[in-house]
Amino acid sequence: MQSSLYVTLSAQVALEQRLNTVANNVANLGTAGYRAEEVKFETILSQAGGRDVAFATPGETFLSRKAGPLNKTDSPLDVGIQGDGWLAVRGRSGLVYTRDGRMQISAAGDLQDLNGRPVLDPGGSPITVDPEGPPITIGQDGIISQGTNQIGALGVFRLDSAATLTRVDGNAVSSDRPGTPILDFNQRGETAVRVQQGFQEGANVNPVMEMSRLIMITRTFEGAAAAVAETESSLQSAIRGLGPAS
Repeated sequence: MQSSLYVTLSAQVALEQRLNTVANNVANLGTAGYRAEEVKFETILSQAGGRDVAFATPGETFLSRKAGPLNKTDSPLDVGIQGDGWLAVRGRSGLVYTRDGRMQISAAGDLQDLNGRPVLDPGGSPITVDPEGPPITIGQDGIISQGTNQIGALGVFRLDSAATLTRVDGNAVSSDRPGTPILDFNQRGETAVRVQQGFQEGANVNPVMEMSRLIMITRTFEGAAAAVAETESSLQSAIRGLGPAS
């Protein structure tokens, strides 16, 4: 009986972890370039009463790499990335990557994201434009031009599929493996990457699915809580039935 209680409690811990990730995803539905959190659950086996009992682990959180929708803005300082590519910016903690391609130009001509972080080129250097010059144009290969002058290129990086991504500074991520600059934008199929000027990527969160998950998790958690209460009541009844020790 105690084993079933511990199994239910472990399930509640796992459900709470999942509930937190779903709530965070729902709260960031409107965050540009946001990557949804997912949870990978596993079970562990333990010997109890001569038999194996499976317990749920709290779960390992990871970031989904699915692309979000590209929304047209027509702003020359907005870019969306089609395919598996990331922009690079210099954050407080060093080099970080983002899918949020909303940019601005400082008074000194530095190309920055909306948080004031320098946007980097393929070599990892900041990009500078003429703040008094004509509007910039950005090609699908990331090449930046002002008028007839080519002045630089956006750094678009591919992150290893085995890399662990950690969320930092809102909608940016750090990687435990360095990104590789993409230099060939002529590839097709699954490896194709394109820069789309005048677009902004939304969060890769499905609101209907997340709300359905939220309802399901809440109901399951309530059911587990009721099972714990019933098990505790049965234990108390059994103890009372044994009576005091003689």
